[in-house]
Amino acid sequence: MPPPSPAPPGGGTSPRRPLRRVDETSAGGLVLDRLGPQARGALIGRLDRRGRLLWSLPKGHVEPGESEPETAVREVAEETGIHGRVVGKLGTIDFWFVAEGRRVHKTVHHYLLLASDPVDGLELSDEDVEVSEVAWVPLDELPSRLAYADERRLLEKVPDLLDRSA
Repeated sequence: MPPPSPAPPGGGTSPRRPLRRVDETSAGGLVLDRLGPQARGALIGRLDRRGRLLWSLPKGHVEPGESEPETAVREVAEETGIHGRVVGKLGTIDFWFVAEGRRVHKTVHHYLLLASDPVDGLELSDEDVEVSEVAWVPLDELPSRLAYADERRLLEKVPDLLDRSA
C-alpha cells in the first residue's frame, strides 16, 4: 500500500478568504447624578455569551450628521433613561474584534456627563433591548464594578474634570 499523501498547506483546510476590514465609531460615557463626594454614576449591565452580567459604560454608534458628544448624550439617555449634559471628555478606547465575517476596528469616544433633567427624578430605565440591567453606583465603587480595564482607566480623569466643572 502506498504511503498517504502529505496534507495540503494549512493543515488540510481550504484556503481562507481574508476578512473584510470595517471601521466603526461609537460614543458614550459616564453620567453622574450630582457633583460632590456622594456622586453616583449610571452603569449598564449586559449578558455575555456565557450568561454572565458584565457592567460597562453606555455607548452606541455615531449616526450620520451627529457629533460624538451628541451621540454620547443620546446613547446614555437611551440606555439608562437619564438625560445629561457633557462636562468633558474622558478619553478614547479602540479595539478589534471579528463579527459576521468582518474584522472590525472600533473606536469609542467617552464623555463625562452630569444629569440635567431633574424632572425625570433620576430614575433609571433598562427599556433598551440591548441592556439587561442599569444601576447607580457610588463613584468609589465604579472601578470594581466595571468589567473592562480600558473603561476603568478612563475613570482616572473624573476627579480632574469635576474640579474644572465646579
